[in-house]
Amino acid sequence: MALKIIDHGSNEYWQMVKLRDDILRRPLGLGFTQQELEKEKDNMLIGAFEDDQMLGCCMLVEKNPEVVRLRQMAVLNDLQGKGIGRALMNFAENLARDRGYKILSMHARKNVAGFYEKMGYKIASDEFTEITIPHYVMEKQL
Repeated sequence: MALKIIDHGSNEYWQMVKLRDDILRRPLGLGFTQQELEKEKDNMLIGAFEDDQMLGCCMLVEKNPEVVRLRQMAVLNDLQGKGIGRALMNFAENLARDRGYKILSMHARKNVAGFYEKMGYKIASDEFTEITIPHYVMEKQL
């Protein structure tokens, strides 16, 4: 498995959009707007690949010079639990650390908070609803 930074607008980026749509958005009856996708051009886009097939992805968005936010973490449904998410998280944390960030933050879906807790993240908020489902703010010092 190869982990790499993806260029916005590339073929790999459009694989990423499709994966996120299939895993994160469509099951909730949601989609992406062109404006949402356009805003992603300044984000750090990360993909996990086997040959040319995307297995999983995530992105990092700067909140301020010390804090970066993880967004849109997705792994193919039939490959969840096989270490792809853990590898993506380690890659994202190292990338954030290398770029000088001190804290990695996210809005984690409640049903996967346990995965992030195993990776050292702490719940930093009360439960809240985002995109129709329960979430927590979770954070980790890098």
